[in-house]
Amino acid sequence: MNDIGITHNLDWPRIRHLLKLGIFAALMVLAGDMLLGWGVHDANKTGMEGFLSMYLHLPDSTIFWSAFLGLIGIPLEALCYFAVYRLIKPYSEKYAHLYRSGIIGILAFGGCGVHVPCLACVFFYKYMTAVSPDTALDASIRFGLYFLLPGMILFFLFWVVHHIAHIGAFVKRLTPYPKWCWIFCPAVGMALTMLLKLLPETALRNAITAGWISIGNLWMFIGLLVMTHKAEANAKKED
Repeated sequence: MNDIGITHNLDWPRIRHLLKLGIFAALMVLAGDMLLGWGVHDANKTGMEGFLSMYLHLPDSTIFWSAFLGLIGIPLEALCYFAVYRLIKPYSEKYAHLYRSGIIGILAFGGCGVHVPCLACVFFYKYMTAVSPDTALDASIRFGLYFLLPGMILFFLFWVVHHIAHIGAFVKRLTPYPKWCWIFCPAVGMALTMLLKLLPETALRNAITAGWISIGNLWMFIGLLVMTHKAEANAKKED
């Protein structure tokens, strides 16, 4: 029994199932991200025009599949975050509620609010460039401000809440995991992935870094899954 005389009653088979499903979902999204990011920038162009240049030659089918995989995979990733919610809830209603709020926002805005509008911007810029090269960039920026930026802001706010709850719960030992397992949060995996930007530009480097969020999710799901046996043993000792 623990200090307050209750058992934590963690459903370990369900938690492991969600973590494994999360790995599948993250790989799905990573495939879509890599489809989008596979290419190199035009060295003769600078600024936003240079950044968008790598998307000008993407086939329409690639844009579609990148959007579709994210549309399905991102909400599935968010639902699999409930594995972590289940780990926190028996220890802290406060942090569990905060974490669940983050999940709801990511579920609402991650796919339809950010990923798909991002692909819509790419599609818009590609065809605007073909029709009117002189106005394509300005029109695409306005398009992004109207239809992508609002969703990005909302997504980021919930993403921050999600991470505050995640890191806080692990650091304060409000899960059965060792305290140091706070490193298995998406932000750490994302930061490690972006270190690849220090390497010379290649299509593979750009494709991998385009999937930095999905790689961050893979980092979390795999890390927590590997450590479930240790966490389960800790939970039994506490109970």
